Amino acid sequence: LNSVFALGVSLDSRNQRSSFTGAWAGAEASSVKCKLQGSIHLPAFSMDGDFIIGGAFSLHSYTQTVSHDYTIMPEPVRCKGSINADELQLSHAMVFAIEEINNNTELLPGIRLGYQIYDSCASVSMTVHLAFQFLNSLDLVFHTGKNCSQSGMVMAVVGESGSTPSISMSRIISPFNIPQVSPSATCACLSDKQQYPRFFRTIPSDQFQAGALAKLVKQFGWTWIGAVRSDTDYGNNGMASFLEAAKKEGICVEYSVSFYRTHPHSRIQKVADVIRRSTSMVVVAFAPSGDMRILLAELSREPFPPRQWIGSESWVTNPGLRKYSFLAGTIGFGIQKSVIPGFRNFLLNLSFAQVAVSPLLTEFWEDSFNCTIKERKKVCNGTEDIKTLQTPYTDTSQLRISNMVYKAVYAIAHAIHNALCQGRNVTAQCDKLTKLQSKQILTELKKVHFSRNGYDVSFDTNGDPVAIYELVNWQKTMAGITDIVNVGLYDASLPEGQEFQINKNIIWMEGSTKVPVSVCSGSCPPGTRKVLQKGKPICCYDCTACPEGEISNTT
Repeated sequence: LNSVFALGVSLDSRNQRSSFTGAWAGAEASSVKCKLQGSIHLPAFSMDGDFIIGGAFSLHSYTQTVSHDYTIMPEPVRCKGSINADELQLSHAMVFAIEEINNNTELLPGIRLGYQIYDSCASVSMTVHLAFQFLNSLDLVFHTGKNCSQSGMVMAVVGESGSTPSISMSRIISPFNIPQVSPSATCACLSDKQQYPRFFRTIPSDQFQAGALAKLVKQFGWTWIGAVRSDTDYGNNGMASFLEAAKKEGICVEYSVSFYRTHPHSRIQKVADVIRRSTSMVVVAFAPSGDMRILLAELSREPFPPRQWIGSESWVTNPGLRKYSFLAGTIGFGIQKSVIPGFRNFLLNLSFAQVAVSPLLTEFWEDSFNCTIKERKKVCNGTEDIKTLQTPYTDTSQLRISNMVYKAVYAIAHAIHNALCQGRNVTAQCDKLTKLQSKQILTELKKVHFSRNGYDVSFDTNGDPVAIYELVNWQKTMAGITDIVNVGLYDASLPEGQEFQINKNIIWMEGSTKVPVSVCSGSCPPGTRKVLQKGKPICCYDCTACPEGEISNTT
């Protein structure tokens, strides 16, 4: 338990007892301390307030590998690798939203929201650790008296980014009635309210995306496809839903393979070789961008036949992957683009003084400008200009998931307002001395319905929003740069058959304007008939001449 977080009890009596039985028996006679066992992770960013909102983002993508010999206390989990600039922007979207709310005279007037934002390193073990920390305060001894209190709990949590960490976090904080609002965990499994009753999200469930992708494949006449996925809850559940929908549409799958970014290189290589040797022209990829980056790097090592890529929302709008030229022509569904007034200025208003006191921002600054704040080779001196950086942190041209974070914070703020304040708009009166329980926030979150920056925010009975996606296409410009272009829309709230619309020309692989063909067997011409190939899917067949006395006069 010490490797995560345990709640221990120690007694301030002269005769301390070693057993739990003795400890509880002596509790009445001596003061009880609720003490956190193990290490405490400090927030990457924090601010005090009347009510605290927790945040968990994968600011790093890996954790240090530690070998346990069980002879000494395990070291705390630590993050490693370079800063994930996309997630850094998401964390700042949360800070921006909270500061905006604190300056709002209509929403929570007179109330100041605070935050504790942590780096989860895209690790389940770290996420579990943080989940326990959200239940308590940051102090090692957080209550002294006869009873342990829950005074240190956050009101709600924004995060996690991924589905698997979100599942782990939900299982821990849910019994304490703490609502969790994820901006980017899309696994359809999280819509199960029996397992995840306090989970909400501002991003649509993959159940909608899987069906939309199957309809997209069917629309362009592709019946022979390949499928790759990340070996995570997101990838496995998303691909399972897609394959089920694809089967109903009469689509056959040549191969379905999985991988994960921490798998041995040989495993990644095998997946890449399957794609290279395949006969299907279309590849559907259900994986987060961190995993896709590993696979694409492996594919780029040597030339391979052109493929038409179909992407899930988690990677198909990631500008960092556009450097892989063989992805030109990719299509897929992305979260709607948005504009958050003032957000870009907020991101660029990062002073050197702020950076110097934050270990995480120091790391980001040093990586970005190739200098060091402490003495070594090239010293950062504060003259570096963040406006010159070309990174996902400063790129606000396609705010998608950042807007999901922004909406999540506002949803929690509206829930707190409705639980705490009497009246609406400028007439609202709020009492910050009211003892607010996280269960009240949970009740109000279910009823939240408001608009912000032109977007409606509400949750259905499963804690999901209305599913609306942009259809995006990776198009190469005359200058050789790949742009992510919006070419259509998918709205799951519209009647059957009307959800899907394409309003711009699509540029396919190798810059072609003609839809690529991906079938196992071509159509049989007049005078022949289809004969299924033994052991192959129904999309694979031979064309044989009609038997004597029979004819076929159509293709």
